[in-house]
Amino acid sequence: MTDLEPIRVRGARENNLKNISVDLPKRQITVFTGVSGSGKSSLVFDTIAAEAQRQLNETFTRFVQGFLPSYGQPDVDSIKELNAPIIIDQKRVGGGSRSTVGTFTEINADVRALFAQVGQPSAGPAAAFSFNTPQGMCPECEGIGTTTQLDLDRFLNHEQSLNGGAVLHPEFRVGRWVWKIYALSGLFENDKPLKNYGKAELERLLYGLPAGQELKVEFGGFAYQYEGLVERFTRMYLKKDAGEMAARNRKVFEQFTDTRTCPACHGARLNLAALESRIEGHNIAELCELEVSALVDVLRGLKQPKSAPLVKAVIRRLDALVEIGLGYLSLGRETATLSGGESQRVKMIRHLGNSLTDMLYILDEPSTGMHARDVERLNGLLRELRDKGNTVLVVEHDPDVIAVADHVVDIGPGAGTHGGEVVFEGSYAKLKNADTLTGRFLAQHLPIKEEVRRARGQLSIKKAVQHNLKSVDVDIPTGVLTVVTGVAGSGKSTLINGVFLAQHPDAIVIDQARVTANVRSAPATYTGIMDDIRKAFAKANNVSASLFSFNSEGSCPNCNGLGVTYADLAFMEGITSTCEVCGGKRFKDEVLEYTLRDRTISDVLGMTAEEALAFFTEKKIRSVLQAMNDVGLGYLTLGQPLSTVSGGEGQRLKLATELHKQGSVYVMDEPTTGLHLSDIGLLMGIIDRLVDAGNTVILIEHHLDVIRQADWIIDLGPEGGSGGGEVLFAGPPGDLQGCERSVTARYL
Repeated sequence: MTDLEPIRVRGARENNLKNISVDLPKRQITVFTGVSGSGKSSLVFDTIAAEAQRQLNETFTRFVQGFLPSYGQPDVDSIKELNAPIIIDQKRVGGGSRSTVGTFTEINADVRALFAQVGQPSAGPAAAFSFNTPQGMCPECEGIGTTTQLDLDRFLNHEQSLNGGAVLHPEFRVGRWVWKIYALSGLFENDKPLKNYGKAELERLLYGLPAGQELKVEFGGFAYQYEGLVERFTRMYLKKDAGEMAARNRKVFEQFTDTRTCPACHGARLNLAALESRIEGHNIAELCELEVSALVDVLRGLKQPKSAPLVKAVIRRLDALVEIGLGYLSLGRETATLSGGESQRVKMIRHLGNSLTDMLYILDEPSTGMHARDVERLNGLLRELRDKGNTVLVVEHDPDVIAVADHVVDIGPGAGTHGGEVVFEGSYAKLKNADTLTGRFLAQHLPIKEEVRRARGQLSIKKAVQHNLKSVDVDIPTGVLTVVTGVAGSGKSTLINGVFLAQHPDAIVIDQARVTANVRSAPATYTGIMDDIRKAFAKANNVSASLFSFNSEGSCPNCNGLGVTYADLAFMEGITSTCEVCGGKRFKDEVLEYTLRDRTISDVLGMTAEEALAFFTEKKIRSVLQAMNDVGLGYLTLGQPLSTVSGGEGQRLKLATELHKQGSVYVMDEPTTGLHLSDIGLLMGIIDRLVDAGNTVILIEHHLDVIRQADWIIDLGPEGGSGGGEVLFAGPPGDLQGCERSVTARYL
């Protein structure tokens, strides 16, 4: 135990928290447990992390604060003895084409220093080995590794004229300001099809005027410089990083362009001088494309005394990546391609490299996407963070991570309005004997299924070679529950999401991709019951159903039905505040005078799915609400913005909308993500009902209780990356334990 003052939280009321107070010991690991929706994240992230970040941000100047995210003051009486926070969540790293695992973790900086020190022939200082600096980047692709060209055959319809819509890109279509530059330039006959243009005329349209000539086109009070279509497109789009475009813009961009490996650097991103410098026969690009586990072996073989300290530092950080189960990644892997779980682990490695102590590390379910073998390694990293003198707060469901805690705070007893209380505080040993949902389920494990279902047929995969798959042949039985297992990077997602779904595109995919990015989307709109709710209100009050839509006639004119208003302060972070006209209710006052069984439309959208199930008598609405409750989402309110829903919750919301189908193939990617131990039995009950109704269900999953309950297991491995890609076992769970090469078998 430490003799430091604990972090003291008093009177926390954020979201569903019921005025709770806790003391959290410093320089220890505290794990927060409880069912989904119980209030763990409300306490840890929305209260403690938000206040720590807010107070830290206030130490900066107003100018700097303008570039930082805005944190409002959480609903809490006081939080004392806070440390400076480092929040390691599961938001994907992103960062565009220039951000790689090596640049993000800053391991590349050490590798560049190594080449500057001992690379032969010398290419200069470390910056000369960076694809993000002018000294190091390939001049052809500017360090991206690919070149993108406009595809004129897709961009233009030569049968049409300018007035007829010859330019197919939506930003250049007839009537837009860009189109007017060409139509009003006086250079072209606007009704003449492009196929009838002479060579000089087409040259003018595509590549602009001859050198030395200029033209300004005036309309709408502005004068625009004339330039050819290809020049303008290049400046507007090709000079920008497609990885940082909004998804919709990127989709349009890709429609009209061809992206190829850069012909100058062949994808290596660097200039010739950097690529010619080598250490033991390897240039820097070749080393960064090796899997981390292979790169460690190469570096250990270096025999140059001058570089020994630097090599040792690089190996230490690479070993941490291997230890946390990411040895299959390369330093050159773009961070935008990492999953949420991989992103979080890469963030951990980045922070392990610093020398800071007495920090407050806050982690959100770090075991997500991890095999049981890798969870052991994760626990080692959590201890390492603590032993450096830091306080570690972890929100977690995995029993193996809970077991490493010095202190446990269990929130409950249920979800939503039934949660928000501290039901246990103390050691892991005491939690196992506590009369809480977490305490009771820690001691329970589902047995290995002995009576398995018989397959009705099979869906075959032949000679699969995508990514690391080694010419895999495997049959997936139909009419049963198949669980695909293996360590991270072993090829599970490639086999199912890559190969199987390409061959069976009509399968129903229930993954963890965000259900929507629309600020107006909510569970009621996503599941389709909003229309039926509006009709029920319209019928009860003999008025138009469109009155009860916050996207249409009935919306509050001040906030346009969002319930909040946004103030853009230009020089500072924008402010979001509750609409002062409707008070966050989203609707006009006159709409709120209409009721259905004494409840307004705003009251109904504020109900949880559990409360709404008790309120509605309408059959179609009840069936969807029942499905939401069945998948453990009874605590979500019908009007809650979907932007606040986690990946695991979104996946279960998708499942709720698909439960009624029969004779289908379902593919689910780690459906236990974010689920409490007590909910896993509930989920397996739903999946069993799907299979019993004649469906084929395929799960990619690490959770041992789910693996034990499969009818058929396909285990890939034995390791990740190049060390994986083989089917080690295919059969019923009872036989897996005889497979000596399987890591999964050892933990089952």
